Amino acid sequence: MDLIYFRGCMGRERVPEIVRATRQVLDYAGVSYRILEDEKCCGSVLLRTGFLEDAEEMMRENLTIFSGSRLLVSCAGCYRTFKIDYPRLFNVKVDVIHTSQLFNLLLKAGEIQIRGNLKVTYHDPCHLARHCGEYDAPREVLEAIGSLVEMEDHHVNAQCCGAGGGVKSAYPQIAERIAQNRIEQALDTGAEILCTTCPFCKYNLRSHGMKVMDISEIILSLMGVPESAKIN
Repeated sequence: MDLIYFRGCMGRERVPEIVRATRQVLDYAGVSYRILEDEKCCGSVLLRTGFLEDAEEMMRENLTIFSGSRLLVSCAGCYRTFKIDYPRLFNVKVDVIHTSQLFNLLLKAGEIQIRGNLKVTYHDPCHLARHCGEYDAPREVLEAIGSLVEMEDHHVNAQCCGAGGGVKSAYPQIAERIAQNRIEQALDTGAEILCTTCPFCKYNLRSHGMKVMDISEIILSLMGVPESAKIN
């Protein structure tokens, strides 16, 4: 199957370390994929902020590019948009898988091996968790890595990171306060690392006094890949 790694706007522009780590894990596991040099936005932000016509125009362009391919995404917003919004608006099914789901499959198949004993807590991105019902795959990966400790609010009751729905751009101070509240919950667990599976979440949570990593970065750090072999 033709697998396209759809990097997403945040991965391309704001948190490229997630893209680098994901590609390194895929290469290590021997997964064949391609990226789009002229990749467009999935349309999620336009949809969430009310620009429906602009979003639909962009989404139609994407459909002509993605036809017959499976999409791999790092972003929870991209995942929700391809999985729910494209079928809802255009009556099509988009074959999409989130990186946490693929990593979980690769771990179970023995295609990647990780060595570590980290104490980690996990932040559920709204789009991946409440919207799409994916709670288990990221947790199964983290349980394979070490000790997973839950925050007070988790799974369906997890707090938002504060970045979604255009809040980070329109109301940055509110986004910062929400992020700080979430970080305080994470610190209360005694975990070394706060893991998330969405670039928006990492971007908004990472400057509040705790180490925040995407699941791809955690996996890469524990695979024992030499620095000389890593993607810059």
